[in-house]
Amino acid sequence: MAKIYSKKTVVNKDLKAKEEVISFLLNYSKALTIVKVESRNFEIVVN
Repeated sequence: MAKIYSKKTVVNKDLKAKEEVISFLLNYSKALTIVKVESRNFEIVVN
C-alpha cells in the first residue's frame, strides 16, 4: 500500500477546456441565484 501512495503522478499542464464546457459554465453561473433566508442559503437556477 505504501508504494501506491508514494508514486509521483505525471501532471499534464497542457489542459485546455472545450468551448462548449466554458459556455455551459458561464451560462450556468449567469442563471444561478443565491437567496439568503435567516441562516440558510438557497441556490436557485433560473432557466
